[in-house]
Amino acid sequence: MTRAHNMEENTEILDQKQGVEPKSYVRFDLSQRIEHIIMLLSFTILAITGLPQKFPTSPISVGIINAFGGIESSRQIHHINAVILMLVSIYHIIAVGYRMIVLRKPITMLPVFEDFKHLFEDIKYYLGLRKKKAAYGRYNYAEKAEYLAVVWGTLIMAITGFMMWNPLATARFLPGQAIPAAKAAHGGEAILAVLAILVWHFYHVHIRTFNKSMFTGKLTKTEMEEEHPAELQLLEAGSAWQPPAEAVVKQRRKTYVPIAVFLAGILSLFVFAFVTLEETALTTVPSGETAEIFLPVTPTPRPTPIPSATPELPAGVQAVSWEGTFEALFRNRCSTCHGFTAVGGLSLASYQQALDGGNSGPGIVPGDPDSSVVVQVQSAGGHPGQLTIDEIDLLINWILDGAPER
Repeated sequence: MTRAHNMEENTEILDQKQGVEPKSYVRFDLSQRIEHIIMLLSFTILAITGLPQKFPTSPISVGIINAFGGIESSRQIHHINAVILMLVSIYHIIAVGYRMIVLRKPITMLPVFEDFKHLFEDIKYYLGLRKKKAAYGRYNYAEKAEYLAVVWGTLIMAITGFMMWNPLATARFLPGQAIPAAKAAHGGEAILAVLAILVWHFYHVHIRTFNKSMFTGKLTKTEMEEEHPAELQLLEAGSAWQPPAEAVVKQRRKTYVPIAVFLAGILSLFVFAFVTLEETALTTVPSGETAEIFLPVTPTPRPTPIPSATPELPAGVQAVSWEGTFEALFRNRCSTCHGFTAVGGLSLASYQQALDGGNSGPGIVPGDPDSSVVVQVQSAGGHPGQLTIDEIDLLINWILDGAPER
């Protein structure tokens, strides 16, 4: 750092102590800062509600999902913020077009040959072969790479999100394997994006130097000398971009506004189709009835059910049995809490685990529904994985019949 630079920085510190605003340069206008805040909030909520769905058996994931009111509520919040992120992206496209076509600002965010030169100079600096880093312009190569990563990541998340949100429409044009592939790509890109923000962005923007320009809109002269010396040189020489005359702006705006409205309309229709194209069965199984169920003190005699053979079942498997009915039923309704997580020590992942039960006693007692914890809990009503009245009746009859596994 040069002596002149030190004097400049000391002057700014003295100005701050004396209550004088140090010399600064506008870097981002109000609309850009608002856009950044909305994108920041939507991305954060997407990450918080999305990653627990990718790792649902983690205790942290279970806690986060419960804090958001359950898996269905978490998905709805995730979907809402996905729509917000898509709308912000549409606005960003229109805003960039306005700056390029109407204001004729130079395109400073795209990579150019000079960025590779700066990268080579920085490598020499970090190896001790150069006394100072490269002289960056408005955006350096790292900021450009991060911006393009956001563009690429948003595009990937939108495409894979559409495929998962609308699997039937996707399957009309692509093989069925494309949907689980989209899920894998969606989750992988989410992990990559979160790690990039936490490791790369946080270090360069909040740890190495706390850059407040996206919130205040300005950088001080010292910060400009440190981060964007080439741009500062153009600003001080009066060679930087200057806004065109108001009459010229109005004329260009007349041409651009209809194009922007048409483009925004087309993209908004895509978002609308994204959300409303289809309603499939690939959603969370809705909660069963939560009304209080009458359970007499003295068990009412129940007729022995007549098992019926189902052609789709394997040979030797009864329809009303663990493998024929209840294994799938418990997996759909109870696996979040009583699968691998085994809340209260009770797991319904297998027939033997259901018989063993948990902390409150055996889950299933063949021939004795009143001693079966599963029946006791379900009969009380209001359970998160509540069965319907007909399903509870079927469960009780199956237990009275000896709770056959096959």
